[in-house]
Amino acid sequence: MTAKTEFLATAIGSLPHTSAETALSIVLDKIPDCPIWPQLPKLGLREQMEIQYSEGLPCAVIDEAKGRMFFDTADQDTSAAAMAAFYEKYMAAQETDDWGAFAITPAFSRGIYALLDKLKGGGGKRPWLKVQTTGPLSIGLSIVDENKRAIYYNEAFRDIIIKGCAAKCRWQLGLFKLYADDLICFVDEPILSAFGSSTYVSVQRDDVIAAIAEVAEAIHGAGALCGVHCCGNTEWPILTEAGVDIINFDAYGYGESIALYANEIGEFLGQGNRIAWGIVPTSEKITGETAESLVAKYDKAVSGLTAKGIDRELIRTQSMLTPSCGTGSLAEPLAERVFEVLAQTSAALKERG
Repeated sequence: MTAKTEFLATAIGSLPHTSAETALSIVLDKIPDCPIWPQLPKLGLREQMEIQYSEGLPCAVIDEAKGRMFFDTADQDTSAAAMAAFYEKYMAAQETDDWGAFAITPAFSRGIYALLDKLKGGGGKRPWLKVQTTGPLSIGLSIVDENKRAIYYNEAFRDIIIKGCAAKCRWQLGLFKLYADDLICFVDEPILSAFGSSTYVSVQRDDVIAAIAEVAEAIHGAGALCGVHCCGNTEWPILTEAGVDIINFDAYGYGESIALYANEIGEFLGQGNRIAWGIVPTSEKITGETAESLVAKYDKAVSGLTAKGIDRELIRTQSMLTPSCGTGSLAEPLAERVFEVLAQTSAALKERG
């Protein structure tokens, strides 16, 4: 059974703290009905958003001295052997539904294990629980090979990246399935906001849809909902066509932009899908916002959809709330303020009905 998500509050992932326990206490206090495991980028290179999901990917090299990761594909025989080994593990996991070969270890995420320990220790079963994975487009277009060419443009490795992301989703969902009634996995694709720009003119729309759709299918295979987070503006029908269940966007900065695709969004909601409004700013602007001001901002964004014929009640019952992006780059007090105002805004909208 999939529970209602009417103004359910959750978060994107990153927090600025260096203690997983401290970050988790904020999460469980402010968004207890749909907690996340905290990503902690200030702990070092391995908790950066692309690198965090790199374990098990063939030819991945973490260069601590230069603070980067790249794929070393120079030796074709070595690359071919590593890729073949990857596919063997992937196919075995599909057959057995054991995704342990693609685990994210504590060296790459303290937050996952802090949340798991808390739930195992009697933290209670949650109505919802959200995990997250950086998406194949953002990894593929951000991480380069030994020649500093984005690995996305290597078609063989592009497939590896897509399946690697799918495997990380499946492993996380298997890890937490005993601790929530319903699960959500967000695929974080910030690079979608640059889709169509001159920088990525050679990236084909059909390939983008196919990559997201493959990861979404893997998430659905685990019985979870698939959301895609983009902290900017993009061509939102890409996500509706890819078969995702939740569109999460920066509604604070781009709230009215979604009405440009009102027909597609209306159909998306009519099929039982959801919008996760990133209505809480993740910048210094949070100091000037309150639940009341953000409710007003939400209402303004919604009015753009209702003006084009989408039922307000449909939007209300299928809305979720998040910060506009992760809070990992903020000072700790600002990040904590984001979570506080998020909780207050969710409560205010639920109370209003």
